[in-house]
Amino acid sequence: MKILTIIISVLALVLIVFNFTQVNFEAPFKGESMIALITILAALCAIVMMLILRVSKRIEEKVKERR
Repeated sequence: MKILTIIISVLALVLIVFNFTQVNFEAPFKGESMIALITILAALCAIVMMLILRVSKRIEEKVKERR
């Protein structure tokens, strides 16, 4: 599970970098730039979700150790 979360996080980071290059900063909310911004936001959400999953797995392991 740890390897999967790392792979997904790295892919999301690659998407962020790629889409950041696609943004037209003179008109960021028009055309292709808007799609790039939405994809950046979606990739950020994926990274946050993977971080939450990793933390929840650590908590689950600690709870199992105490029992």
